[in-house]
Amino acid sequence: MFFPVSGVEVNPCTPFIVAFIVSFFTSMGGVSGAFLLLPFQVSVLGYTTPSVSSTNQLYNIIATPSGVYRYIKEKRMLWPLTWAVIIGTLPGVFIGAWVRIKYLPDPKNFKLFVGTVLCYIGCQLFLDITKKKVPKKGSNPLQAARDESTIRMVTSNIKQVVFTFGGQTHTFSTLAVYAVCFLVGVVGGIYGIGGGAIVAPFFVVIIGLPVHVVAGAALMGTFITSVAGVAFYQYFSLIYSDGAVAPDWALGLLFGCGGFCGMYLGARVQKFVSGRAIKSILCGCVLFVSAKYIGGYFL
Repeated sequence: MFFPVSGVEVNPCTPFIVAFIVSFFTSMGGVSGAFLLLPFQVSVLGYTTPSVSSTNQLYNIIATPSGVYRYIKEKRMLWPLTWAVIIGTLPGVFIGAWVRIKYLPDPKNFKLFVGTVLCYIGCQLFLDITKKKVPKKGSNPLQAARDESTIRMVTSNIKQVVFTFGGQTHTFSTLAVYAVCFLVGVVGGIYGIGGGAIVAPFFVVIIGLPVHVVAGAALMGTFITSVAGVAFYQYFSLIYSDGAVAPDWALGLLFGCGGFCGMYLGARVQKFVSGRAIKSILCGCVLFVSAKYIGGYFL
């Protein structure tokens, strides 16, 4: 099947299956999987125009609602964190989309940027995996999963949020999250990932929040910012008519449908999978792709 907007010719089953597999695993950590699908589109499908970023964000719009729905239904959505992600990231997405179109249209430079971002994500995941404490002996994984599904708010205001989860009390600064999410939005807007792939590891590693709590907020933030990103790219397509900017709707729909199914199942089984296992899979994928892109730029 040929997709005229992107110039890609591929079996329509391929985008669906790839997105399904990727999103099944990544959604457990609150990541849509777009950060891995973009290298697949660039390297395997040969989709290198700026519109690959907007197509990637179109995938987020279609795929993430299923995962968000599961996290809300299972009462594992930390709403104060979710709103902080949305409000902080949204302005940055607009800036990032403009930077991508104006200064990063060359595929070679874009690959270096992608490799650098993925390297950062991979290193943060690796540090978190190596520092994570080993669970106590005699603990019941199924009981622990049930305990982790309960979030109880203690304090929530513009300065600070305090909540209990899994028998522990967690605190984070709302203003600090706003600032970080703005920077993440800029990078996410350029990369076409909505920012969740960067902000989720940050919340887990730097702030110390449980991955089971972060997942829902990160996916919700990815969905909202991706809607804004696609709208902005569509607007830019009217200004920069000399290049492909608007998303490939047909290809994005195929990726999105696969991601929708995979993300629903991933969010459904997440509480039965350890955080170490989830992040180990992500870390290996991220560092592999990062090395490939950075090495390809200099060689």
